[in-house]
Amino acid sequence: MKKKYYTILVEIILILLSLLIPKDIKMASNTKIDVPDISGPVDSLPWSADANFLQAQEKSGAYVLMAGYCAVINNPSPGEEFNVHLAASSIAGIVVEPGEIFSQNKAIGPYVEEKGYKIGESYAGTQTIRTIGGGVCKIATTLYNVSVASNLEIIERHNHSMPVAYVPYGQDATVAYGIKDFKFKNNTPFPILIWAEGIGNRLYVSLYGYSKPPSVEWKHKYLNKEPAPKIYKKNSNLTKGEERILVEGMEGASVESWIVITYPNGEKKTKHMGISHYLPMAYIIETNN
Repeated sequence: MKKKYYTILVEIILILLSLLIPKDIKMASNTKIDVPDISGPVDSLPWSADANFLQAQEKSGAYVLMAGYCAVINNPSPGEEFNVHLAASSIAGIVVEPGEIFSQNKAIGPYVEEKGYKIGESYAGTQTIRTIGGGVCKIATTLYNVSVASNLEIIERHNHSMPVAYVPYGQDATVAYGIKDFKFKNNTPFPILIWAEGIGNRLYVSLYGYSKPPSVEWKHKYLNKEPAPKIYKKNSNLTKGEERILVEGMEGASVESWIVITYPNGEKKTKHMGISHYLPMAYIIETNN
């Protein structure tokens, strides 16, 4: 009798919980999301059951996923991660009309404290510095990759002064308000909906339209390489002869990039994407030699 009572009680609790949990949360919990370990294209995105996203799709008519990309950022600082999440929420829901040029700086800049941005990491030549809004270049980089994958026209793109670890050489983009911007043109006859979300150290960005773009494949060629220098810092707390890498260096390079577009009828077209020049990023190494 006691066992039957507890069984009924558990069933009642489960029914009450199912009534209390919002429908969109239930749907999201059953939705598979791509959680890659390295940056790359994704199809299963975290907002597929989000009410605001679904409403934006209905309003714009942009139901077809043109391209999705997830940038995986290793060990971001709290401010950098916060800025990425804030910028992602700011571009989510923007609709780019046919023939319109999207500008990141115009859409969500300036990246200042008054708009909620915090101190994060940025590049300045061969140095990594801390600035208000540091980290928003991850938005530009991820938008660049989905725009290229969607076969859209790139109007303005600048590579970083040094390589970034989260995308291949030649596939990054940087912004500096009033100086450098990222822009693409909607060269389709229909509206394009942008959606984005930051979850932990992952940034998801996607574009939605009225039809699937042709297949796009990146190609890169190194024109030259420059070894990453090593900068040693004394740390007497380490054991004698011990070394500890604080910053993983990256070699400098000039990289020529192009894409191969394959249309449904099998026709192929090559588009030149420019040459990116990168200064080397130095290794920072603690030592007690």
